[in-house]
Amino acid sequence: MSKTKKEGFFDELEGMSVQEREHYQTKRLRETLEHAYRHAPSAREIFDRAGIKPSEVRTVKDLEKLPITRKGDLIERQRSRPPYGGFLAASPEEVDRVFITPGPIYGPHQIEGISWFGKTIYAAGFRKGDVVINTPTYHMSPAGILFHEGVRACGATVIPTGVGNTDAQIKTMLDLKVTGYTGMPSFLMTIIKRAEEMGHDFRRDFALKRAWFTGEMLAPSMRKELEEGYGIDTYQCYAVTDLGGCVAYECREKSGMHFMDEYVIEIVDPDTEKQLGPGEVGEIVATPLHNALWGLIHYGTGDMSSYVTEPCPCGRTAYRISGIVGRTADAVKVRGMFVIAKQAEQVLSEFDQISQFQLIVGHSGGRDELVLKIELMDESMDKDQLSGRLLERFPQVCRVRPDRIECVPRGTIPKERQTIVDERKWE
Repeated sequence: MSKTKKEGFFDELEGMSVQEREHYQTKRLRETLEHAYRHAPSAREIFDRAGIKPSEVRTVKDLEKLPITRKGDLIERQRSRPPYGGFLAASPEEVDRVFITPGPIYGPHQIEGISWFGKTIYAAGFRKGDVVINTPTYHMSPAGILFHEGVRACGATVIPTGVGNTDAQIKTMLDLKVTGYTGMPSFLMTIIKRAEEMGHDFRRDFALKRAWFTGEMLAPSMRKELEEGYGIDTYQCYAVTDLGGCVAYECREKSGMHFMDEYVIEIVDPDTEKQLGPGEVGEIVATPLHNALWGLIHYGTGDMSSYVTEPCPCGRTAYRISGIVGRTADAVKVRGMFVIAKQAEQVLSEFDQISQFQLIVGHSGGRDELVLKIELMDESMDKDQLSGRLLERFPQVCRVRPDRIECVPRGTIPKERQTIVDERKWE
C-alpha cells in the first residue's frame, strides 16, 4: 500500500490531487461506459435512444447527454426483462451472489479483493483490536454482509448479530466487551435505552467507543446525545443499495461526507437533469466505476444534497456532500428501506374497500414512523379486520410495516395529493 496508508488513509485514492482524481475518474468512466455499452443491453439502449456513443462522453460534464435512470425505471426493466433488466454486464456464471431489495430489484454482485465499505469504516476509526457488533439483516438485503466485510477489511473482529433481539445484543456487548457498532442510529439508541431499563449505567458498564451509521439519517440532536451523553464517537456513511455500496462517507472532521472515488458523483437539477455547481441543491446521481457486473450508469438516487469543494483538514481531497436535505418525489426512505409510491399504490389497489389513502412519514422517539391514512367506501365495515390484513400485506411488497393505520372521514385526504408525505425535520 502507498505511503498514504501510513498517513491514516485506507487507500492511496483518498489523497489524490484534484488533477490526479480528474484523470483517474475520467479514464475509469470511459472504460466503464464502453464496457456497459458492449455487454449490458439496457445500457446500450439508453445510449442509442440518446443518439450518442460512449466515446462521446469524454468528461463528467458529458454525462448530461444521457437520461437519468431511476429506481422506478430499474424496477420496470427488471419486470419486463428478468432477472436483471438488461443491466447485467457479464455472463451469469460470473455472478458470485445476488442481493434482493424492494421492487423486487435483483442486484448481482462480485466478491472483490478490497471492500469499498472498508474505506468508510476505516475513516470512522475502526481498527484491529476492535470488537464490533454488525446489526443489519444478513437476509436478502446486502447491508449485513457488506458491512461485515468492511469491518473485516479494517482488521476488526465482527460479531454478526443481525437485526433485533435487543436483550441478546446487550448481553453480547457486555460479555465480549464490544467497542464498535455498525447499523442504524435508531437501533443503537434502542439498545442503550433498553440497557438503562435493565439497570445499567451505559457509559460505565459498556465498552462501546465508536459507531458507524447508515440506512437512516443521524439527527444532530441524536448525535449530540450519543457523543456527549454516552461518549460514543459517531460517523455516517451515505450508501445506495442499487449501486452496490457506499457513495460518500464522513471523516474525523464530520463536516460533510467525502465522495467515494469508486463512483462518479454528480449533483443535478432533477427537472432539467443538468449538473449544478458547489452549494446548489440537487439530486445525487452516481455512476459506479468498480462493478464490472453492473451496467447501471447515471443513476438518480432520489436524494437531494449539495457539495463543497473546500479542502478538508483531514487531508482527504475528494469533494464532500453537505448532507441529505430531502427526497425527490420518487421514493422515501423509512427505517433504512425505500417506500416507493408505485408499490404502495399497488398494495392499496388490492383493497376495494378503500377509496383513498396517504402515507405520512414522521420521526418520533429517535425512529422513523410510518402512518397509513385510509378513507373507506363503507364506514360500517370491520376496520380492525381490514387493518390486520393491510398490516400483513403492506410489508410483503414494501418491506416496511406501518406503525399504525388511521381510518379518517371521507374527504379528509385531498383527491390531488402526494402518495407519500415526508414530515420529518432533522433538528
